[in-house]
Amino acid sequence: MASPGGTPAAEGSPTPSGLARWFGECYGREPDLIWHAPGRVNLIGEHTDYNGGLVLPFALARGVLAAVAGRGDGLLEVRSRQAPREAASVRLDRLQPGSVTGWAGYAAGAAWALRTAGYEVPGTSIAVDSDLPIGAGLSSSAALCCAIVSVLAALAARAGARMPSRTEIAAMARSAEADYVGMPCGIMDQSASMLCEAGHALLLDCGSGKSSLVPIDPAAVGLQVVMASTGVPHVLADGQYAARREQCQQAAELLGVAVLREVTDVSALTVLPDPVLLRRARHVVTESSRVAQAARLLRAGRLADCGGLLSASHASLRDDFEVSWPAADRAVEAALSAGALGARMTGGGFGGCVLVLLPADRRAAAKEAICGALADGAAEAGVWFLTAEPAPAAREVWVSR
Repeated sequence: MASPGGTPAAEGSPTPSGLARWFGECYGREPDLIWHAPGRVNLIGEHTDYNGGLVLPFALARGVLAAVAGRGDGLLEVRSRQAPREAASVRLDRLQPGSVTGWAGYAAGAAWALRTAGYEVPGTSIAVDSDLPIGAGLSSSAALCCAIVSVLAALAARAGARMPSRTEIAAMARSAEADYVGMPCGIMDQSASMLCEAGHALLLDCGSGKSSLVPIDPAAVGLQVVMASTGVPHVLADGQYAARREQCQQAAELLGVAVLREVTDVSALTVLPDPVLLRRARHVVTESSRVAQAARLLRAGRLADCGGLLSASHASLRDDFEVSWPAADRAVEAALSAGALGARMTGGGFGGCVLVLLPADRRAAAKEAICGALADGAAEAGVWFLTAEPAPAAREVWVSR
């Protein structure tokens, strides 16, 4: 979900009360519940999640609001304030992968995932609103799925059903994307949206599912984590993401392991006969190591010392995993030249944002340098900056009285 033009919406919007009013305009009644699910920033740990590795995301204040009300006709109807003319309606008993496409497919997938997991989903009206830009690598689709799975489960719980745990909701939201929409994502984005806490990052072992909270407070040490859009939207459904997953699986099979996380010694990768597979595996192995190092530094209160790890992550994503793009490389170089402690591309790659760790007093200089590096017409038009502060996980924000 995105604000018009693909740029961040104005601070303070959307609001639960605003969405409740719009819901009333759409459906002629107020919603029963509204949930908010946040987007996420991944501090470090890219393309390690589906390899069973470590990731270190934190939730954003921005996210997706989902309002819901039951209805008695067996239909699922969904509307978005970002695409008000693209309402979708489908009978729940005909809800199968592919039956709803476009943005609404994620919403339909959320209902389908709940039903597949054995939860009763009655006829439902849904309306959503968001201040997460699409194509920025901030997990707008995962936030949408988490918001809708959560609000539908909470609605059913009001009628006596068991409320699934947050880890169960994350798994169902992932299923909505992977099994219904067909986007072969890992579990990181959904876990961040459901499990994070304010002032903390989430150290998640994507193999075991174990997680722990790691304190991170950039402002307390005079630092900022800034997301800078490169003006190039990213699209993971274009085949490149799936190709990287397949290459990682091929490398794991050749190494005799189930997932690349099981390899901890980079020298073990030299047996791979294909230099492309060697590079892909080397990124995964070294990236998980960088995540572990970053978590240790954060627990020791040494956020500034994570800068070198961020820059090393970018070099690995650029050279070994080959998912960076020219605008990201220019933005990272410009940020570092302007005094940033570290910077890297973030998200799946091939477009989106770069993450910059810098002293707060270097933000203006870094912004100027990045804008200069991206001043090539197409990229410059979509450049924006967002200070990323660790925020709470998904939660109920409005309930009908």
